[in-house]
Amino acid sequence: MTMQTEEKKYSEIIDSSLQAATGRITGGISPAAFLLAFFDWFFHLTIHPAKQLELIDLYQENLSYLIKQYLGHIGGDASGEFCVLKSPQDKRFVGQRWQNFPYSLWYETFLMMQNWWHTAATDVKGVSRHHQDVVDFSLRQFLDMISPSNSILTNPEVQEKTVEEKGQNFVKGLENVMDDMRRYQLNEPPPGAENFVIGKNVAVTPGRVIFRNRLIELIQYSPMTDQVYAEPVLITPAWIMKYYILDLVPKHSLVKYLVKKGHTVFIISWKNPKKKDRDLTMQDYLDLGIMSALDVISAVVPKQKIHLVGYCLGGTLTAIAAAAMARDNDQRLASMTMLAAQTDFTEPGELGLFIDESQISFLENIMQKKGYLDTHQMAGAFQLLRSNDLIWSRMIHDYLLGARKPLNDLMAWNADATRLPYKMHSEYLRNLFLNNALAEGKYIVKDKPIALTDITIPIFVVATERDHVSPWHSVFKINLLTTGDVTFTLTSGGHNVGIVSMPVKKTKRYYRTSTLKESDRYVDADSWFQSTKPSNGSWWPAFEKWLARHSTEKIAPPAMGCEKKGFAPLEEAPGSYVLQK
Repeated sequence: MTMQTEEKKYSEIIDSSLQAATGRITGGISPAAFLLAFFDWFFHLTIHPAKQLELIDLYQENLSYLIKQYLGHIGGDASGEFCVLKSPQDKRFVGQRWQNFPYSLWYETFLMMQNWWHTAATDVKGVSRHHQDVVDFSLRQFLDMISPSNSILTNPEVQEKTVEEKGQNFVKGLENVMDDMRRYQLNEPPPGAENFVIGKNVAVTPGRVIFRNRLIELIQYSPMTDQVYAEPVLITPAWIMKYYILDLVPKHSLVKYLVKKGHTVFIISWKNPKKKDRDLTMQDYLDLGIMSALDVISAVVPKQKIHLVGYCLGGTLTAIAAAAMARDNDQRLASMTMLAAQTDFTEPGELGLFIDESQISFLENIMQKKGYLDTHQMAGAFQLLRSNDLIWSRMIHDYLLGARKPLNDLMAWNADATRLPYKMHSEYLRNLFLNNALAEGKYIVKDKPIALTDITIPIFVVATERDHVSPWHSVFKINLLTTGDVTFTLTSGGHNVGIVSMPVKKTKRYYRTSTLKESDRYVDADSWFQSTKPSNGSWWPAFEKWLARHSTEKIAPPAMGCEKKGFAPLEEAPGSYVLQK
């Protein structure tokens, strides 16, 4: 090794160490990306007098209204009109106490200020859309922090609780703060997670692990019917979290639902990577994951096509696998299903705020030493996307009101995070989010590009209305990228709750669904929404009936594994990988 090479290597170590230290302070957010966005916005605003005049007019209008409201309140003849429309998802000021003076004036002032800064951050000529979104998002985070709902001095509900409990709510809140800090330092799950034990009351659908490699365990579920559909189902979950979101408590288990309907179900359980797994790539996740699982299933259920189902990042990998198989004339798939998964990443929603060249380079340096993306950094990014729900409302409830919301099975699963290997995560962000290679026919599988237009098998796609990870308008673009029949389903709820949508008699859930056939003309997302009537209930029955229609005859259930071909059952489900910390 030459002296110049040694110096370069040493300087790179310093570089990554410095950025890793910075990342611990900033929560993994690149300060350079943040400052670039604000400089872009600020300097364009200074040379945009029309925008400045608009902001001055809005400020004067808001101030005039607030003075009128204040004078009305102290004079006893307040009109009670509110000029600021709250978001339907904003629950901070819906309580009756908030509608009384002076609290109503405080929160109106806050919402007007929030609206003013949103106007200031957006539609400034010359600012890139990405930088505009970063500035708008950052300002919203700061303003949410100083919301009147977050202070005992301005929150009437906290004041009422304090009087009722004579301050004991703060004692309980302090205990909750100390407990949360301890759990964070020791990397322990939140309180209540002990009530949901993997293999005891979650992930309990009977089955066996029939295959294991360095990346996956393949679970085959035991049949619950005398006859099963000939075509088995392979489910590919995201490896960002653990697989059992699709097999929570029995009444919330999509796996159990499908098995009870007569489907032979297999699911991939991903390994939780460590430092030694740093060099795992997207190609490894394809080869050691989906393709290995398909080979095993073809041995267990020979000469039968397979329904391939993917959720979130697993859904994107499902599309990659289906396109690669179509290119290589591998005809083992009967259909493809994608749950809350994107194939075009030009509109990734608020998650795109954390993705640009500066941010990815910063993350790569952070991951360089550890060999993976830490669970705390990933969780922090997702919490920021829903800071009102996941940060501030929890602070108010747990720390100021001194109460704890009981954990349910989905919340316990959400706290059971996994790591992402360095190389795979870097490739994923660059190839898909940054370069949009999959949608543009530039994604490389085994040295050759793949094209989603090669996929001609029937496709079932599920998106959710309030998805912060895979916005439904983005998911809808699958209709532009494939040539087969696409059944698109939009369900109520968010990225997780919308998918875990069990059928019950009384429910507020609903969904829209229709099929765009190969011969049909394209319909844009908003027109589709307006023309497609909602149906009450869960989307699960519609999906199961679609699977049944694209299956052939029913047969006797296959054996568990295939010992003759080296796939004898290894252990009972849920296996070992899902238990890794």
